[in-house]
Amino acid sequence: MQYFGLRPLLLGVLMTAVSSLAIAAPMTALVGGNLVDVEDGKVIKNSVILIEGERIAQIGTARDLEIPQDATVIDVTNKWLTPGLVNMHVHFTLKLPGAEAAQLQYETAGDMTLRGAVNARKSVLSGTTTVRTPGEDNHVALALDKAIKKGDFIGPRIFSAGTAITPTGGHSGEPVLNGVDGPVEVTKAVRREILAGASWIKLMITRGLADPHGAINSSDMTFEEMRAAVDIAHRHGVKVTAHSSSAVATEEALRAGVDSFEHGYFFDREIFTKMKKANAWYIPTIVVSQKGALEFFKKIGSPDWYLKRAESVGKDHWKALQTAIKMNVNIAMGSDQFPFEPNEGTVASIRETELYVEAGMTPLNALRAATLQPARLLEADKDVGSLKVGKYADILVLDQNPITNIRALRTLGMVIKGGQTVRNDWAKSPVQ
Repeated sequence: MQYFGLRPLLLGVLMTAVSSLAIAAPMTALVGGNLVDVEDGKVIKNSVILIEGERIAQIGTARDLEIPQDATVIDVTNKWLTPGLVNMHVHFTLKLPGAEAAQLQYETAGDMTLRGAVNARKSVLSGTTTVRTPGEDNHVALALDKAIKKGDFIGPRIFSAGTAITPTGGHSGEPVLNGVDGPVEVTKAVRREILAGASWIKLMITRGLADPHGAINSSDMTFEEMRAAVDIAHRHGVKVTAHSSSAVATEEALRAGVDSFEHGYFFDREIFTKMKKANAWYIPTIVVSQKGALEFFKKIGSPDWYLKRAESVGKDHWKALQTAIKMNVNIAMGSDQFPFEPNEGTVASIRETELYVEAGMTPLNALRAATLQPARLLEADKDVGSLKVGKYADILVLDQNPITNIRALRTLGMVIKGGQTVRNDWAKSPVQ
């Protein structure tokens, strides 16, 4: 007797069963909260968010949305729900001049990666669920991204610029004795970063706070070097950002096609006008020159020269941010401190966002600058940046309303990343 005719039938039954198991992802229901829609500024009261696996499956109200019987229900009655924060300027292995750098003088690549993993975990627990890393040594962020995606570590979603491209003598935490010089070397460097997996390219076009020598706004890269970097990056669909303290260097970078700019300590109305015309973006990192960061620098033993450089740009930096806000420049939140780093009674990601309000933004626009706007710059707004069906379930649960008072972000008590509750301060046994 032959049974070959049964094989397709049995195979079909088996495939159906496997398919059913794959579809039946765990279902979670967040019930009773006030959902903040950062796209239109509206609030869905007494909301229900159904999460299937990593993504939002349905959104509605308790009155019109039925909760599946097998769903895990999380009661968030009277809480406020916002998207996870998106921080566009994070270095997980940041090493600043002073006592801290001295302690890390002999850090190996392995030590650095483990330190980065610890900082990534602390970052997501503090409410930052997505980051862009504009330059890490040893491609640490690329390795972390792979490990986090595999589930080996808890951490934010990572968009990485690989290793920053710095000319000889250019901006870095340490003296750059052999940098990347000339269009040919820059072209090769950009290609190598893209090959390594970078989804952004970072150019160090001026000096910065951490440089012991030279003016902060000294221009280091030529137009031809910047143009070469942009040409290769854009051919691969990769965007380019520039560390810049100088309006002159930024004007050249805009002509070269650079997409966004970090810091901008001395930016003025003229350069912001050109940025708007080019539809370029500004990542202010305002916390690094204000009171909270200066206190932090003192705490970690930063040398006097570094403290003086940081203090020297504070007023100009603040004026630049105010000007950008008044002119409605594209702004995306970035802290240049660890997202979880204590800063004036909160953490750096939240304090950066609060400072936007103090400089003239509405709370809603500041919240957008920390969620939806950076997602748009990353071209990831189909996945993150707002609470919508189909997007990742990256959700912060607060005790207060952030669109009436941005300091409500300080009342964060629960963090959900990709449908997984990674922090719940209100649980009997908090998750952390």
